[in-house]
Amino acid sequence: MEKGLKVKIVCVESIDSTHLFLCEQIRNGKIDGNFAIYALEQTNGVGSRENSWQSSKGNLHLSFCIKEEDLPKDLPLASVSIYFAYLLKEVLQEKGSKIWLKWPNDLYLDDKKAGGVISAKISNFIIGGMGLNLKFAPQNTAFCDIEISLKDLVSEFLQKVEKKILWKNIFSKYMLEFEKSRKFSVHHEGKVFSLENSFLYEDGSILLGDKRVYSLR
Repeated sequence: MEKGLKVKIVCVESIDSTHLFLCEQIRNGKIDGNFAIYALEQTNGVGSRENSWQSSKGNLHLSFCIKEEDLPKDLPLASVSIYFAYLLKEVLQEKGSKIWLKWPNDLYLDDKKAGGVISAKISNFIIGGMGLNLKFAPQNTAFCDIEISLKDLVSEFLQKVEKKILWKNIFSKYMLEFEKSRKFSVHHEGKVFSLENSFLYEDGSILLGDKRVYSLR
């Protein structure tokens, strides 16, 4: 393992938002290395497009920051959400889960959302935020189909991040999984687009209408 790539992990009992806490700590200069925080309970989580993420005690509420230099050199920064989400999906899949990654950053079980990933960049850090229904699922959502402890899930996911798996290796697998997204539609700039005939580019973006889109945020 490369020197400096190790991620420090902190667990807290309860927090408003792991993502907002981490962003604030970075802006205030209180974090200078790769860092992760997860909470047993989160009361005001942040989801995609700044929406709130409803959750409950026992679910995954994880945020982490990785120095840009410690990520794979071929990783398009606009698609880090896909990259991190796919690594989490692989951890679950290796334990028998059928959760899959819907473009661009939602974790689904069958046709219902079970979790998601957001990302941001502050200074030289790439920040990832993850939520996954492990014990509780709001109405019309799904929860994880396997039993796994929070501690093990966080640890095994970050171990994958530390391996710096190349984007091209992740994308080659995600490209096949993208076919499952084609039966869905997405909202972008006030319009609804079907993914049925969308073209997926090698950097993780897709063509919606006549625009190349990297995420829905």
